[in-house]
Amino acid sequence: MAASVRTQIKTLVIATSLVQLANGFFGTFISLRVAIESFDAPGLVLSAYFAGFTLGAFGCGRIIEQVGHIRAYAAFAGLVAAATAVMPLLVGSFAWVLLRAIVGFGCAGIFVTTESWLAAKAMPSERGRVFSVYMVGTFLALALGQLLIARADIGAASAFNAIVAVFAVSLVMVTTARAEPPRVSADTGLSYNVLARAAPIAVIGCALSGLVGGCFYALVPAWMQDQDTPRTTIALFMLVAVLGGFAFQIPVGRLSDKFDRRAVLALLGLGFSGTAIVMVLLPRSLPALLPEAVLLGGFMSTLYPVCVAHAHDRMPADRVVAVSGRLILASGLGSILGPLIGASLMAHFEIDGVFYFMAASVLLLVLAAGLGSLASHSPKHQEVPFKILAPQAGPLAHDQLDVSPGRSQLDG
Repeated sequence: MAASVRTQIKTLVIATSLVQLANGFFGTFISLRVAIESFDAPGLVLSAYFAGFTLGAFGCGRIIEQVGHIRAYAAFAGLVAAATAVMPLLVGSFAWVLLRAIVGFGCAGIFVTTESWLAAKAMPSERGRVFSVYMVGTFLALALGQLLIARADIGAASAFNAIVAVFAVSLVMVTTARAEPPRVSADTGLSYNVLARAAPIAVIGCALSGLVGGCFYALVPAWMQDQDTPRTTIALFMLVAVLGGFAFQIPVGRLSDKFDRRAVLALLGLGFSGTAIVMVLLPRSLPALLPEAVLLGGFMSTLYPVCVAHAHDRMPADRVVAVSGRLILASGLGSILGPLIGASLMAHFEIDGVFYFMAASVLLLVLAAGLGSLASHSPKHQEVPFKILAPQAGPLAHDQLDVSPGRSQLDG
C-alpha cells in the first residue's frame, strides 16, 4: 500500500473515530437531557436520530455520487454540527425531533462516505485488516464517549458546544487531507421479498437487533438518572456495556463461522433474554449490574453481525452490497420503533416493562432461528465470513470491489 493511501486511510479512521466519540457521548447525553426536560413525547425525540439515520443510509449514496466523497463528508459533518448547535437554542419536543433526525441523517452520510472511501482505497488483500482497525477505533471511541458523561453538565449548553467542536475537527481533518477521492460504484437493487424469502431469519434478526439496541441505549440511561443514580455510575454502566459488545465479537464470530449461524443466533438470543430478565429480578447494586451489563452488551451487539453473515450465506456473492444495505435499513426501522414502544411501556411499567419487552422480542428470534436450524441444514458458508460489524458499518463495509466477476475494480 502506497504511503499516500496509508495516510488517507489513517486520516479517515481517526476522523471517524472522533465522530463516534461524539456520537457515543451524544446518544447517552440526549437520553439524560430529555429526561430532565420532561418533554411531551420523549420517545419521538429519542427515535428521531434512528429515523434520520435510516433515511440517510438509504439515500446518501446518491449525494456522494453527485458531489464526490470530500464534499459529501464536509456537507454531512457540517449538517450535524449545525443541527447540534441549534439544539440548546430551540429546546422543545418538535424542534428536537427534527434536529435529532438531521443529526442521524448526517451521521449516516459520514459513515457511508467513510466506509465506501476505505473500501475503494484499501487493497483487496488488506481490506479486512483496514476494516478491523476501523471497527476497533469505533468501539473504543464509543466507549470513551460514555466516560465523558461523568464530567458533563447535562443541563447546560456546553456539552452541545463540545460535540460541535469534535465534528468540526473531523471535518477539518478530512477536507484538508491531500487525498484523491475514489470513484463511486452504483449499487445493484434488491427487493425485500427476495431477501426475506432467502434469509428470513437474518431480516427478522436485524430488525429485532435494532429494536432492542434502540430501547437500551435510549432509555436505560434516562431510567438510571430518574433513580438518582450517580452520573459516574451511569457512565460506567454504559461503558461496560459497550466494552462487553467489543469483547464478544471475536469469539462469537469464530463460533458462527464454525457452526450453523442460526443455532448461534438462538444461543445469543437466549443469553440476551435471560440476562434481561435477570436484571429485573436481581438487586440493582453496582457489583451485580456491571457483570449483567457486560453480558447484555455482548449478546446484543453480536446479533446484528451474525445475521448479516447468515444473509450472505444465503445470497449470491455479487449481491453483497445490496444485501448489507437492506439489512441496515431493517435494523434502522427497528431502532426507530424501539424507543417509541419502550418509552410507552416505561411510562406504565417502569424499566421492568422495557427489559421484559426486550427479552420477549429476542425470544421471537430464538424461536425462529432454532426452528430454522432444526428444519434445514446450514448452507455452506460463502466468501463473506463474520466480521466485527455494527449497523452503522453496514452498506459499504464489505469487499464490494471484487464481488462480481463482471465488475471492474475501482482504481486506488
